[in-house]
Amino acid sequence: MSHTIVVLEGDQTGQELLEEALRVLDPDVTGVEMTFQRFDLSLENRRATRNHVVQDSADAMVQAGLGLKAATITPETKGDVGSPNAILRERVDGTVIVRTGRRIPGVRPVGGVYAPISVIRMAVGDAYGAKEWREGEGLDEVAYRTERITRRHCRAVAEYAFRHAEKIHAKVFGGPKYTVSPVYEGMLKEEMDAAARRYPAIKYDPQLIDATYALLLANMGDALVIPTLNRDGDCMSDLVLQMFGSIAGSESLLIGFDEQWNTRVVMAEAPHGTAPRLFGKNVANPMAMILAGGSLLSYIGGNATLAARAISEAVFEAVYDGVRTADLMGHASTTEFTDEVIKRVRTKLAVWPTLNT
Repeated sequence: MSHTIVVLEGDQTGQELLEEALRVLDPDVTGVEMTFQRFDLSLENRRATRNHVVQDSADAMVQAGLGLKAATITPETKGDVGSPNAILRERVDGTVIVRTGRRIPGVRPVGGVYAPISVIRMAVGDAYGAKEWREGEGLDEVAYRTERITRRHCRAVAEYAFRHAEKIHAKVFGGPKYTVSPVYEGMLKEEMDAAARRYPAIKYDPQLIDATYALLLANMGDALVIPTLNRDGDCMSDLVLQMFGSIAGSESLLIGFDEQWNTRVVMAEAPHGTAPRLFGKNVANPMAMILAGGSLLSYIGGNATLAARAISEAVFEAVYDGVRTADLMGHASTTEFTDEVIKRVRTKLAVWPTLNT
């Protein structure tokens, strides 16, 4: 059976790294029958279509269930096309963003972080899209902001956090500042507590968000899953990825759910931007984009799950063996690193059947 991955093309280095990820996903490499439905989300085409191409790509993802997005430029001029991310999230009903910090061989992490740390971020609402206004003048001027979250979105974050913790054998850790905001932030805490009752076998250590930051720096190496509100998760995921020394070792997943909280749509991308200074130089690190592409295969199931594992192992084994781009103190070019990953994926998928792996 052939599966469709909707490919959302981007800008500058983001597009270059997308092409590297697609080289790894090629059916001749993975053995997984796939077709790629491509949409041009470059800034030029978003302007030309007035963002209709973004809407069309989102609708295609709803149908296919899988999307792979390159980094895109967000213009700062008011009234321009803006970022496509808000449109994509709303159109596919993306509820949760997942980013997982993990050890990169040869890169020294901060403190005692060794096991993976996944941040389960609410993808909508909260401080983003909030109504803002000011009243008064001079030193008497007052700024206001009206934020909102929903019970449904809180339920999605909590439910996915516990299911993910069950999958990776981790502890659910952290939480919102519900003591200061029992009505607003307390809604997520209520859903976390309810999920803990539904999953009694999962270790649960709720903390206030400020304590979560502090305790991460004293982490004893436990695998953690951290459910967060939108803005908290934006900040927390940046910190967690840098604690592992580089954002290169993680993919970013936007997930939409059905009524039973099962995954309905997954859009994978790298957590970094378009890196204009590296554009055209063949030196950017493709790890995160390759991992993003590989992660989609795990949602297909069957032999695609083996291919997903092969890609992940090949990426980190290549780094361990010294095949690294300049940002990881290596000398490999972008294409050389991808070539090494492809070689290792082919080897694994050829050898594993003989070992009954």
